[in-house]
Amino acid sequence: MTGLDPSLATSAPIRSASDVSRLINISDNRNSHARIVVLLALGGVFLDAYDLTTLSYGIQDVNREFHLSPSLSGLVTSSIMVGTILGSLVGGWLTDKIGRYQVFMADMLFFVVAAIAAGLAPNVWVLIAARFVMGLGVGIDLPVAMAFLSEFSKFSGKGNKASRLAAWCPIWYAASSVCFLIVFGLYFLLPAAHQQWLWRASLIFGAVPALVIIAVRSKFMNESPMWAANQGNLTDAVRILKESYGIQAHTDPDHVADAWRRSQPATPSFTVLFRKPYLQRTLAASAMNLFIPFEYTAIAFFLPTILSQFLGAGVFQTIAASLALNVLFALTGGLLGMRLAYRYASRHVAIAGFALQFVALVVLALLGHPHAALGIGAAILMLGTWLFAEGFGPGAQMMIYPALAYPTAIRGTGVGFGRALAGFGQAIALFVLPVLNARFGTNMFWIVAIAPVVPVIALLLIGYEPTLHDIDDDTVDAAV
Repeated sequence: MTGLDPSLATSAPIRSASDVSRLINISDNRNSHARIVVLLALGGVFLDAYDLTTLSYGIQDVNREFHLSPSLSGLVTSSIMVGTILGSLVGGWLTDKIGRYQVFMADMLFFVVAAIAAGLAPNVWVLIAARFVMGLGVGIDLPVAMAFLSEFSKFSGKGNKASRLAAWCPIWYAASSVCFLIVFGLYFLLPAAHQQWLWRASLIFGAVPALVIIAVRSKFMNESPMWAANQGNLTDAVRILKESYGIQAHTDPDHVADAWRRSQPATPSFTVLFRKPYLQRTLAASAMNLFIPFEYTAIAFFLPTILSQFLGAGVFQTIAASLALNVLFALTGGLLGMRLAYRYASRHVAIAGFALQFVALVVLALLGHPHAALGIGAAILMLGTWLFAEGFGPGAQMMIYPALAYPTAIRGTGVGFGRALAGFGQAIALFVLPVLNARFGTNMFWIVAIAPVVPVIALLLIGYEPTLHDIDDDTVDAAV
């Protein structure tokens, strides 16, 4: 890595955002504040996943309680995706426009209000509105969380940017597992006559960690020093480096004034994502963000349905199997993904994961409706294999790629655009997959198997590797 000598870090001058990036990259200080910021960002991801998972089991109870038609049921499940799409676009833009700190401090309110309103919904329309607001919170949170994870981490070495960004995936599956664990506990605690309260109780519980995060992060959270410096505010960047890393940097009046004159960045725009040098990166990231959620929804969101309908599992077995698959396969794969992101190129890991998912989907399609114990075991193993591959490959890489492919000035916008596409892909899946399931049964896996193929083609045609150079260090050639 080119740049400043580590021995000078305690007296380094700050002239630009690039200097801030290099200081973070060479710092070996273990100051807790930077790590707490990372943990708080991951806490937001935890809530995102929890809220998106809560109805994967309870939707059948919602259908029975409100006597929903298939189209209205689809509206309930997809309303959160519609909110996520809008929230991602607005949240990503605001993250770059007004800063990471202000957006991150505000979006938890969406989770608190929406979780309580959804859990107490007296009718389906209140539930739909609350899930939409919840989606806004999810959409706003992910771009700013990814910005924090990348801008409060080193580019290389242990605990680097890619590894911490990949951590969003095991956190996501940990939240999914916690959601199923809560449902599992409530299944035994609630009287048999009140099992319909399961979905309400699990939704309301989402407000609890949101309130905890609000209380904790108001003390430890800081603005990104990269964003502050990119805005020309070198003084704030120096302050944040000291508070979060213990780095004693300094500025001088000439550099501060010059930074203000040179910065004053233009209003973030989505059009810049489709100009050189970012066009190819946007196309590759878009292929991943559109197709990963489609196949994810087919497996992860409809996992309880698959287990109960395709394999004939009862309520207890469905909850237990969903929890076991998430913990044993998805979470394990996600933890492996953090290690792979630290050691290997992003494109290679993503392609390997897609390939394994394709194999699992084809085998599931061939197995159809298994009746013998061996066939049922093979089907469960393939479900686990898909979840494992998602954890170490596409799931982790779909956030690493955009977060490291775009610089600080448009990072939130780029991640937000990608996340909006992901929400769009998942919303389509929530509408289309029940129809495919009703018409084709397990043969729908032949159609779903197309999803991992398209991103592989895009990654092979577009050779950009986001983990090769630090895009925030303008002294490094990071051209396409």
